[in-house]
Amino acid sequence: LFTIRTAPKAFCRTSLHTTSNTLMRDTCVFPLPEPHDLFQASQMKFEDFQKDLTRHRRDLRACSAEVEKVCKLSDQDNLQPFKDKMEDFLAQVTHLLLPFSFLELTVFFSVKPKAGEKEVSPNTFFSIWHDFSSDFKEQWKKENKSILKERLKAAEECFRQAKEKATYKIKDKKIKIAIKNIICLDKE
Repeated sequence: LFTIRTAPKAFCRTSLHTTSNTLMRDTCVFPLPEPHDLFQASQMKFEDFQKDLTRHRRDLRACSAEVEKVCKLSDQDNLQPFKDKMEDFLAQVTHLLLPFSFLELTVFFSVKPKAGEKEVSPNTFFSIWHDFSSDFKEQWKKENKSILKERLKAAEECFRQAKEKATYKIKDKKIKIAIKNIICLDKE
């Protein structure tokens, strides 16, 4: 757990500046899930989640059957807008409800089970992500402030240079006018 807690801080220090410069060009959006959301996920009972997922899949199959039934019974003239929109909807929802493997997720992120556990529990996985996201968000905010200060300094410097240039031009014009007046007076 020590390496997991220190690794995010090292990651934050080394790559946060590059990440924040890339992501903060126009908008400043935190690139990870919010720590609070991850905390809530770590507290969730995944058995309930699996039940909900099963229920949603069953509802999707029923909806798909209803769409097929409506498409078979409808006239071709009235069918087209409904059929295309429902096919798009069903494709999107089916993609969202594709089965996923929590084990594959833990392997992808190289999360190892705690001592005494056979496999990584969702609570452990999301707790680790919560810690990482919290640390990253803290560094993100600091880096944000730093970049905003840099931008403010650059804008102030640009303004100062423009002001000096304008002042110089005005002084320069006044000197030229004064010289012309002196020359005109000398000619008279």
